[in-house]
Amino acid sequence: MDFVQLLELFGSGVWGTVKLFTVALVGSLVLGTILAAMRVSPTPVLRIAASTYINVVRNTPLTLVMFFCAFGLPFLDIRFGSSSSFNSFVYATIALTAYTACFVAETLKAGIATIPVGQAEAARAIGLTFNQTLSEVILPQAFRTVIPPLGSVVIAMLKNTSIASAFNNRELISAMRNAIELRGDLVIPILFGTAVAYLVLALILGRIFSYLERKLVILR
Repeated sequence: MDFVQLLELFGSGVWGTVKLFTVALVGSLVLGTILAAMRVSPTPVLRIAASTYINVVRNTPLTLVMFFCAFGLPFLDIRFGSSSSFNSFVYATIALTAYTACFVAETLKAGIATIPVGQAEAARAIGLTFNQTLSEVILPQAFRTVIPPLGSVVIAMLKNTSIASAFNNRELISAMRNAIELRGDLVIPILFGTAVAYLVLALILGRIFSYLERKLVILR
């Protein structure tokens, strides 16, 4: 295998990581927002359900969550197509989404706590419902408040995508493993290249969140 083929192999690995990360990011932001809303809901059942889910999943190793999704869901005959590679991708996405959403929810809940209570009271005074107050007054400010810690959660999820390689997913770590099998004489350069690829992706995310923080920061 020559240098160009190695680059192509790593390119496919990077693309696999980016796809997995992007889909899981959208899913975790949506699910995390719902869980955060449930955590501050006036309905006790919703608060208890969200708190239980977060405490159980957040304190379970991601490898076990991934293992359950990759092997437990097929055992329950839950599949999303005839392609094994597509099913593996979906299972890994579900695991990452379910796990990361817990941290997104806790980060958002902390952001909600920083919003003055008077704003919610004012919203109720003008006739807004709880859902309207949350979606139109509280959450927009909470998201802007927690951009830095949310960035840390997202970058951590990027690195967590590496676990998906153990469950039949093509991403950076699986590309690294294949490259080492084909070119065992280049172990150190391959490991270094993998680390650089993750570093570049993480730095890009860091730049994006730094930009968002400057543009959306709330001055108090």
